Amino acid sequence: MAEELNLPAAENPRGKPMKFPTGLGTSDASTISLLGQDLAADLMGKVGFGELAFWLVASRRPSAGEVRLFEAVLVALADHGFTPTAIAARLTYLSAPESVQGAIAAGLLGGGSRFLGVTEDSGRFLADTLVAAGTEQDYDVIALAAVQRARDERRFVPGLGHPVHKEQDPRTPVLFRIADEEGLRGPHLRLFEAIGRVHPQVLGKKLPLNGAGVCGAALADLGLPTDLLRGFALLARAAGLLGQLAEERRRPIANQIYLTVDRNAVYEP
Repeated sequence: MAEELNLPAAENPRGKPMKFPTGLGTSDASTISLLGQDLAADLMGKVGFGELAFWLVASRRPSAGEVRLFEAVLVALADHGFTPTAIAARLTYLSAPESVQGAIAAGLLGGGSRFLGVTEDSGRFLADTLVAAGTEQDYDVIALAAVQRARDERRFVPGLGHPVHKEQDPRTPVLFRIADEEGLRGPHLRLFEAIGRVHPQVLGKKLPLNGAGVCGAALADLGLPTDLLRGFALLARAAGLLGQLAEERRRPIANQIYLTVDRNAVYEP
């Protein structure tokens, strides 16, 4: 590639060619390799995007059951209506219609502790709780101690409760069912399910298990790094945001949102 562009090969101070190892993608004048496979011959038309995304992060090809659960998570997180992420994307597109990438980026930047970030926060909370539990095997005991500890520290339990679905998040039972059908209900999902059973003993009220929290537990059980779980939520939401922008082109509402706020702005010293 350096020769083709008439660029000198990178060298280190000792005059030897520098190397930047990667197990992901490389290319030359006639081929593209990805994950050790020929992209055109071995992957295109043969590997789904969800399977590829899993493979890229986990450095292993997932089983069919893992792909099913993983893609169910992506579908569960793709869109949730006019959330702040969707509104931000639409308003940015209104302001800069030439910048689709800016509009999608604006929506993704809103993925935090209240929207989208719950997936990673829940997975990390469950993973840390399991490590702290050591050899304890009773998930209800572990869950009760974790909820009590969070209450004593005046912290929320990530993934417990939902601002819209007050009784049950419709995604939750489906994700548990798919995990069961594929033999993938591991310790993170079992602990999260236990939290759903025991938390009323501590909080004095019953809250639903947030679907995004179940997603985090499922991703952790699939062996994906907890530090990257928010990335999967953002991957899913990128598709949803693209759909929001497509709908904005067909049935625009961003200008109405802008004018509603602007016309009702009141100066207060």
